[in-house]
Amino acid sequence: MQTTRQQKIERLIQKDLSDIFLGYTRRLHGVLVSVSEVRISPDLSIAHVYLSIFPTDRQQELMTLIEQEHGKIRGEMGTLERHQLRIIPELNFHLDETMDKMARIDELLKE
Repeated sequence: MQTTRQQKIERLIQKDLSDIFLGYTRRLHGVLVSVSEVRISPDLSIAHVYLSIFPTDRQQELMTLIEQEHGKIRGEMGTLERHQLRIIPELNFHLDETMDKMARIDELLKE
């Protein structure tokens, strides 16, 4: 069961990371990265960030780039949230495959 504090911090992190990735997508033309969900641990030290990346054929390439830029992304998030959070959580990025699964189900239903 999540506390109200956890939910507020998840929304804050999701909003700030969305702004950060918006800047990244402007540099990478033809790519859209959106933060679909954030889950934070009860002690607020680890945030699991689920990303949707379009087009899907460049997902692995961009996930590699995001993992390489992990420290820089966390630093940018720290400057945005320095007045709201005392400790910036460690970010774990995951690929959100919900849209792929939905497309696969639709495809199977059409057959």
